[in-house]
Amino acid sequence: MNRLYDVIVVGAGPVGSYVAYKLAGYGYRVLVLEQHAAVGAEVCCTGIIGRECFDRFPAVNNAVLTGVRSFNVFSPLGKQLELSRAEPLAYVVDRAGFDRALAHRAMEEGAEYLMLAKVKELAPDDKSVTAMVELNGQDARIEGRIAVICNGFGSTFPKKLGLGKIADFVTGVQTEVGINAREEVDVYLGQSIAPGFFAWLVPVSSDRALVGLLTRKKTPFYLKKLISELTAKGKIISSGNEFICRGIPLMPLPKSYTRRALVVGDAAGHVKPTTGGGIYYGLLCADIAAKTVHEAMGTGDLSAKRLSNYEMEWKRILAKELQICYLARRLYENLNDKQIEHIFDLIKANDVHNEMLNSPDFSFDWHAETIVRTLKHKILGKTITSMAKSRFP
Repeated sequence: MNRLYDVIVVGAGPVGSYVAYKLAGYGYRVLVLEQHAAVGAEVCCTGIIGRECFDRFPAVNNAVLTGVRSFNVFSPLGKQLELSRAEPLAYVVDRAGFDRALAHRAMEEGAEYLMLAKVKELAPDDKSVTAMVELNGQDARIEGRIAVICNGFGSTFPKKLGLGKIADFVTGVQTEVGINAREEVDVYLGQSIAPGFFAWLVPVSSDRALVGLLTRKKTPFYLKKLISELTAKGKIISSGNEFICRGIPLMPLPKSYTRRALVVGDAAGHVKPTTGGGIYYGLLCADIAAKTVHEAMGTGDLSAKRLSNYEMEWKRILAKELQICYLARRLYENLNDKQIEHIFDLIKANDVHNEMLNSPDFSFDWHAETIVRTLKHKILGKTITSMAKSRFP
């Protein structure tokens, strides 16, 4: 089978579908290749999206399950801190439905989708990029002018194309459970709960919630332990669904472009190191990628030099944010429970959480500014700096 397209998009997640939506809207012939049988299959994501993302990308305002106005954060010893606002801080979406809605938007613009299409090789040359695809048990050769790689963390294509590999990652695990009626999102801290990271309980309906955590090892063990503890407290009333695990990048790819190819989203490490959330940053970079491809197509120049504008632009927006948040992530990961508890007590006693939350520049999606302000805080700054020096002399 031989087919020729303007753009080949690898991966039908939200980032891939948004790239397809934008480029099909420009009038290009776009093909999306997805290895699963359906869009939204095997999603492992809590689906919490900040308001800023919804305001900036109207095309993604689909499949909203509920608004999130408050978060309860629990210390290692179980002390509670409430973060709340009158208006929603974020929204919980049905991730599978969200992915399908974005794919539908792309199809409405004219993008084509091939399911059960496993891309085995991408080979760019001076004239085109060739995708060797296993499709319905047969090998197919599909050609395009450019490829956009959006098939998530763990993609082998960046390394094969000489772009390096992501140097640090964590594993996320999640499952759906039954709950009593509740609206608040719970976040749990502690080395015995989610070593170096955090756990969550996120309601998606009046009687169902997603429970999960991030950590570097033994993720199913820690999730089973968390479910048992939350069941004993009456927060979970039933469980039993399978656990879904996936890797989450904590650092960006060394290089995200080459001739006739760009890497976007989780595959490029466009993810918040603080929370592991990747939808908003992925969409921001998808927008940049689509604009870069459109401009390059107009000149007929799809060289690495021409496409380097993509990386320059996303780094202008995200590089400092990712760097600061990664350093904060590494510091937190090296704190013990006693130190976490001490910081927690200082925040609660001095109402620092409300001070930060009610600041005009507070953002659910941009954490670097809050981290810097925390390090400069008259009460927290010296404590955290001292802990950092003890951990990283």
